[in-house]
Amino acid sequence: MWTQIDNHISQVTGEKFQSQQRRSVGGGCINQGYAVSNGDITYFVKQNLASQAAMFEAEALGLKEMLATGSIRVPKPICWGVAENSSYIVLEWLELGNGNSNLWEAMGRKLATMHQASSSQGFGWKMNNTIGSTPQINTWTEDWIEFYIKHRLSYQFQLARRRGGSFPQQEKLLAAIPELLAHQVQPSLVHGDLWGGNAGCTASGEPVIFDPATYFGDREVDIAMTELFGGFPAAFYKGYNEVFPLDAGYEQRKTLYNLYHILNHFNLFGGSYASQANRMIEQILR
Repeated sequence: MWTQIDNHISQVTGEKFQSQQRRSVGGGCINQGYAVSNGDITYFVKQNLASQAAMFEAEALGLKEMLATGSIRVPKPICWGVAENSSYIVLEWLELGNGNSNLWEAMGRKLATMHQASSSQGFGWKMNNTIGSTPQINTWTEDWIEFYIKHRLSYQFQLARRRGGSFPQQEKLLAAIPELLAHQVQPSLVHGDLWGGNAGCTASGEPVIFDPATYFGDREVDIAMTELFGGFPAAFYKGYNEVFPLDAGYEQRKTLYNLYHILNHFNLFGGSYASQANRMIEQILR
């Protein structure tokens, strides 16, 4: 398998690559990650089952789309494919370091610039991808409210019911969304899974984001998720709002946007996430 991956790297880069060192590193919740080196250059390789090849293709194309904006640093995808019984993606290796307030402010500004990249096709993306290991439906839709109801919350509720989740106010919530999201939304290129584990800085002090679930949506979905698991430093939000100020009413909408991720966590991990989702629904409907 590794010989096939080495050959693929060599073919794409035009330089002979033969891995001499491979060490296990974090690959997220669902993948195996490796730092692979020939002694001179190191790559980050993520592996999963061969059946997950489309997930890595979507990640690679999402990173390419983000790279094309020339805004915020993301790891460059090198190649991806299937070797023996495994799918894989090879990424540029980025040595991560510790950020300070200046770096987080710069990250906010750079993300705001990326969010200014739009699409004439509406909301969605050119292919479906995944949020964690859950399919994420990105069918192009002209209307954001329709997209968010159908391809985000309704889809997650459907999966949650199969897992035995009970959400008594689900229909009331879905009916209220047109009013709850009554603000002007332009399609923005979003990361889609922007929590603290998917953001950092390089050792040289450059902001970086990775592991995207890319699509064109309301930019507030990214900002909301940065607040879901503890929040980013205040400097991040300061930098963001200097470039692309958030619309009035964001504080009310962010819980609705984060409900998508809590429902997804229930579908991935079960447990108390259903209770948390119901509390969020009650809060939104007050």
